Amino acid sequence: MILVTGVSGGLGRLVLQGLTALSGPDGIEVVAGTRGGDGETARRIDFDDPASLVEGFAGVDVLVMISAGYAEDDIVLARHGAVADAAAAAGVRHVIYTSLAASGERTTLALPHRWTEDRLAHGPYDTTILRNGLYAELLGGLSAGSAGPAAETGVFSAAYGTGRMSVVAREDLADITVSVAAEADRALTSGGHSRHAGRTYELEGVTALGGTDLADLLTKRYGRQVDYHPTSLTDARTALAGHGLEPYQITHTLSLLSNMAAGFLEAKTSDVPTLLGSAPRPVHDLVTESATAGG
Repeated sequence: MILVTGVSGGLGRLVLQGLTALSGPDGIEVVAGTRGGDGETARRIDFDDPASLVEGFAGVDVLVMISAGYAEDDIVLARHGAVADAAAAAGVRHVIYTSLAASGERTTLALPHRWTEDRLAHGPYDTTILRNGLYAELLGGLSAGSAGPAAETGVFSAAYGTGRMSVVAREDLADITVSVAAEADRALTSGGHSRHAGRTYELEGVTALGGTDLADLLTKRYGRQVDYHPTSLTDARTALAGHGLEPYQITHTLSLLSNMAAGFLEAKTSDVPTLLGSAPRPVHDLVTESATAGG
C-alpha cells in the first residue's frame, strides 16, 4: 500500500491522481492522507498530532512524504521528526521525501529539508530523496506584484539583479514521484528493493529565467514593450511588509531574491529528463499565467 501525505496541496493532489490511475484489482493500492482526513476518503495524517501518525501509517508499505514547510523551522523539524518516528514504529518499508534541489542550498528554505533527509537516512526503512526544483508558479508569484502594472507602465520591476532562476513544472515533479512510488511498491510486493532505494535525485528545472526574460514574456502577453528595471532588496522588503505575510515568509522570499540576484538559483544539472523519460514540460506559459493571474 502507498500513502500520499498532503493531498490537499498542489503536488500531493497530482501525485495521488497519478497513483490512483494506476490502482485497481491488478494494480497498486493507494490511500490519501490529509490533516482533515475523514477516515473514508482520506486517512487523518496530521503532522502536528504525532500520536495519531502511527495509526495513520498502519499497513503502509510506501510513504510519499510531501514536505510540510509552511511554518517556522522549529515547527517543520518537529513535524518531520514525528513523521520519521511514526513511519518507523508503523513498519513503513520505504519513505519517499520531496526535498529541495541543490540550487536552493544557500537559501533559508534548505535547512529543514537537509535535516529531514538526514533524519530519514537513520530510519529502518529504505529512502528516496526527490530534491524538487523551484516551481514555475513560484517565479510567477514573485513577479506578480510588478507584472500587472507593467501592462500600463511598460516597466517590470523586481529585485532579481542579473540572476536567473531554474524552474520546473509541478506536473513533471508529480509524474516522477508517481513513477518512483509505483516502482517501490512493486519491488516490495516482489520481495525486493527498488532501484531508487538509497538514491537522491536532483529534480532541477532545465529552463532558467531572469528579469529580462520575464519582461520579454510580459511583452508578448500584453502586446506592448515591457522593459526590466532591477530594484533593491530594501525595496522588496518594504513591499513584502505591506502584504500581510508571516515573518518567515518574508525571510524565505528575501532569501530567494538574494540568491537569485547572486546567481545561485540557476541549476547546473538535472535528473528530470532521465526520470521522466521525455522532455520536460515548457515552463514559460506557467510563469506568465501565474505572474498575471488576476491582472
